[in-house]
Amino acid sequence: MNLQQRIDLLADLGGYISSDNAEWLAIKRKASIDNSWFTEEFINDAVKNIAEEFLQKDKLATWSAAYHVADQIPFPKNVGLVMAGNIPLVGFHDFLCAFISGHRQIIKPSSKDLTLIKHIAHYLSKRDPSVNDFVSFADMLKGCDAYIATGSNNSARYFEYYFSKYPHIIRRNRTSVAILTGDEIKEELEKLSKDISFYFGLGCRNVTKIYVPENYDFLPLLSALKKFDYFFEHHKYKNNYDYQLAILIMNNKLYMTNSSIILTENSSYFSPISVLHYEYYKNSDELETALKNSEDIQCIVGKNFLPFGTTQEPLLTDYADGIDTMTFLTSL
Repeated sequence: MNLQQRIDLLADLGGYISSDNAEWLAIKRKASIDNSWFTEEFINDAVKNIAEEFLQKDKLATWSAAYHVADQIPFPKNVGLVMAGNIPLVGFHDFLCAFISGHRQIIKPSSKDLTLIKHIAHYLSKRDPSVNDFVSFADMLKGCDAYIATGSNNSARYFEYYFSKYPHIIRRNRTSVAILTGDEIKEELEKLSKDISFYFGLGCRNVTKIYVPENYDFLPLLSALKKFDYFFEHHKYKNNYDYQLAILIMNNKLYMTNSSIILTENSSYFSPISVLHYEYYKNSDELETALKNSEDIQCIVGKNFLPFGTTQEPLLTDYADGIDTMTFLTSL
């Protein structure tokens, strides 16, 4: 396939995953059964953003042109992809980058997100059988020319050990934060509630901590977060909430809750499921400098940063961990 054929095929995929095709609907239902954290609502949201932001023909053409992607690569490399599975199709962007660059990719998908990514590859191969020469799946990745691996801080140490001799991108735990001034209007807080709560807070682009000025009034934010009360119908989320609340009570820790999410003061960027950390700040300039220099932060939300409600709407050029995947692949 040449570059234009790859772009056309991906645009066709965008139309397919936006459709009510019976097979695709069945696959999404199966994915939500295989992993109960993947609710149909969240699968549909992830798919919608992929279709609208990643798989539009004009956007793909502009994006690939910016990297001077070759029409065809005479000697494509074998790129091993280790995918995460914390939110639906979280590894799709790596798949897309490898596919558009023209390299062969061997994918080790997460056991938590097998159904969707495998079906997408199957759909593409049905549209053009030559896809099978460029996309395959494996339980073990050996003999690749380069690797892109996403996982926890612990698994990253193993990736570094095994892949250090090869060109690689290794991603670790990251999360997102918000800086509030106390002047946010109701609509902004409602949008922030999506940044916090979508995907049950499991994504690296989810806000897991907020920074607030002294004497901040938490009630409007707690009220905005009430829209996710229905999470209590999800037994895993409810179990996490009950457990985290019990821990705080037993340790005599201060907390606030609207009966669907818990807010507690904590210096850590990372918070457990059903918990949002907060911390007071005095000097916004010092805070912004510290956050910008942190390797743990994926997104900063606030009036001088990402707009409220947009963390779960990444663009083609929003690369995980700030590492340009396309530059890496086109330079192999």
